[in-house]
Amino acid sequence: EDIIFMNNTCLEVKDLKKIYHDKYSETIALNNISFNVKDKEYISIIGPSGCGKSTILGIIAGIINKSSGDIIFNKENPTIGYMLQEDSLFPWKTILENCLLGLEITKKLNTKTKQRAIDLLTTYGLKDFINKYPSSLSGGMKQRVALIRTLVLNPDILLLDEPFSALDYQTRLTLSDEVYEIIKKEGKTAIMVTHDIAEAISMSDRIILLSKRPSHVKKIYNVSFKEKSIPTENRKKEEFTFYYQNIWKELDHHV
Repeated sequence: EDIIFMNNTCLEVKDLKKIYHDKYSETIALNNISFNVKDKEYISIIGPSGCGKSTILGIIAGIINKSSGDIIFNKENPTIGYMLQEDSLFPWKTILENCLLGLEITKKLNTKTKQRAIDLLTTYGLKDFINKYPSSLSGGMKQRVALIRTLVLNPDILLLDEPFSALDYQTRLTLSDEVYEIIKKEGKTAIMVTHDIAEAISMSDRIILLSKRPSHVKKIYNVSFKEKSIPTENRKKEEFTFYYQNIWKELDHHV
């Protein structure tokens, strides 16, 4: 059937279901999850531990099979960028070589795409590290390189799986500002999985709250600030507290 996309929708997730089977039983992990993502929108998915947040990203990326439902993109064969918790840079490759890896794998490496990698590294403060190795970078810088490696492929949609969780608190805050600004400046659509409510509110346009397993969409929040700024500034605004209290109340807590 032909899907007609309204108001520049980039992706639609319809009635997504994931059932895990073992020898004796089946476990419903995701139950009829539906949401859409608009072009250039920053969406966060939050919910209790083990509710299947990362599974949704895996299904969108095509690396986990769904049991039923539809993942509909507004273009054929979209390029999907995937950024994980760990920076997963290869220690024996230089920063530039690490950034060119995706291009090599997808056979898109040429003079022009290599130059784009160099330009991105230069624009986002890593010019002096292009020929150095990951061991000479801080944790936050490594994650910035991981993001640039993803952006070099010019993805239609970026999937961020707890991208800051391996970092200390101070670095997380700084990096959330940097990542947010890079994604907005590059005009990318992003879906981030996080367990951190504050992170979700300060960075997102919308937040999808999942219930505990078998998880369904419990609520979708439109996050709007009178004057939206970078994440660390958004955390200080009165709207932030309002969203935080509401989401905290709705979240299924495991004690």
